[in-house]
Amino acid sequence: MRLPRFEILTRIRRSVIYRILRPRAPSHPVGFTGPVVVLGSAPISTVPAGFNADFHVITVNGSQGVLDAWGIYVPDATFMQFNQVEGQTTNALHVRKVLNGKRTRLLYVVRWPKSLEQLKQGIAAFNYGYDDLKLINRFKRMAMYEAVMGGLNVEIDDNMKFSNGITAVFYAILSGARAVIISGINPDSSGHIYNDANLKRLHAGTDKQILQALIDRGYPLYTADDEVAKISGIPLWTHETFHKFSASVATTTRGATLR
Repeated sequence: MRLPRFEILTRIRRSVIYRILRPRAPSHPVGFTGPVVVLGSAPISTVPAGFNADFHVITVNGSQGVLDAWGIYVPDATFMQFNQVEGQTTNALHVRKVLNGKRTRLLYVVRWPKSLEQLKQGIAAFNYGYDDLKLINRFKRMAMYEAVMGGLNVEIDDNMKFSNGITAVFYAILSGARAVIISGINPDSSGHIYNDANLKRLHAGTDKQILQALIDRGYPLYTADDEVAKISGIPLWTHETFHKFSASVATTTRGATLR
């Protein structure tokens, strides 16, 4: 099927700009040493086996709302879609309500179209705090995709676009995570934990393809959610997995000390 002319031109333009800019894929200021949990907003999420203070946590949009029950109040990083800051959709309104009065260490806002000052004002309006604030534009997302997947994704249509949950998974991998555990990320589900609107999950097909590709390529990806493991083939993070991971880290640490 031949692409419409405007899509062809958009693909060429984005590819050319990307190659000229050569953006660096974002990664965490300090490499992750423990398992990294990427927490999404699917209606069901599970505390990973062995979860303790050595785990790192990355939240997506309003998923931070469940962390209080986990005994974690400030995630290491949060990825927020630009529309959540000022949008008037049901989803955006509930995200701001859930995040009101909370904070994160490092906040990434994805594809914010206005000035940095306007962004700070928008975030302050719903009383959300952060230690540091960074922007991720389209080209930085492209850089993350290329760094992990090895190809270029110009996101022309919904069949190419991926969610912020996948963006957070890429980020964890690029930050040196030796185990990435997704929880509350289920492309086959609908709805969000922070409202009962049962909204359809966007980019589900692309997300499923990317998750499968990561598994096929040997990335250390797991899920804490039993149902997701059953329907997706993503390995389930269990107490046995946790103990094997801990033993591997201890062995590596001892080896480094001996050298």
